[in-house]
Amino acid sequence: MASAPRLPRASASSSTFIRLLTQLSGAGPAESRQTFAEQLSPWLDWTDAISLSAALAGAPTADRPGASTTTGTPTRNGTTSTGTFTASAMREGCARVRADLTRSITTEGACPADADVTAFAGYRRQYQSQQRTMADRIGPLRSTVRSALSKHSAALGRLAALDAAFDAALAERERHLLAKVPALLEQRFERLRRAQQDTPANAADPWWAAYGRDMQNVLLAELDVRLQPIDGMVAALGQPNTGQP
Repeated sequence: MASAPRLPRASASSSTFIRLLTQLSGAGPAESRQTFAEQLSPWLDWTDAISLSAALAGAPTADRPGASTTTGTPTRNGTTSTGTFTASAMREGCARVRADLTRSITTEGACPADADVTAFAGYRRQYQSQQRTMADRIGPLRSTVRSALSKHSAALGRLAALDAAFDAALAERERHLLAKVPALLEQRFERLRRAQQDTPANAADPWWAAYGRDMQNVLLAELDVRLQPIDGMVAALGQPNTGQP
């Protein structure tokens, strides 16, 4: 009996977010010899497996605790309201949320306000604040896109159910892992601080400004990671022969 084909191994260099964290922490890339499925399996318990199996089989899968449940069409300020779901409306709503979050990251900057720029505490608070903002905006948006898919066709409804199952199964692990990012960034901060302690306060490009740019790049890469499931669903919504009105 022929064995099932093995999925390609995930590479640490394949994700901008992971690559940046690897570089900034000073650690070498930890390449795994396991396939993606083998790496994912320890994250799922038997209830997750049942939900995923049901989604793949086409059975409705309700959002479980940990997944967002707000539904509606994204409005200009990022909230939701009931209305007709179209691919173009969802793309526009998602683009607004991405633009708002990108603007928050790039205009507020990565340097802490009213804090000592040579101490990490303010940077940690700034990063965690941006993470909360992303979670508050992206969670409801992801649920809204799932609702849009479920109203278009059975095939897209199955995709929405599968995303809901993965969201519920992996949400807590995702929060746990993303909460570790500031600690990795602190390693970079301390290395720069120790290496350039003699940098004058009026230097044209002090070390803490370089660190701020690094932190901003990591935030933008994390934003991309958080939006990937939504981008995939919106792309599917716009494909022909999917029941799009």
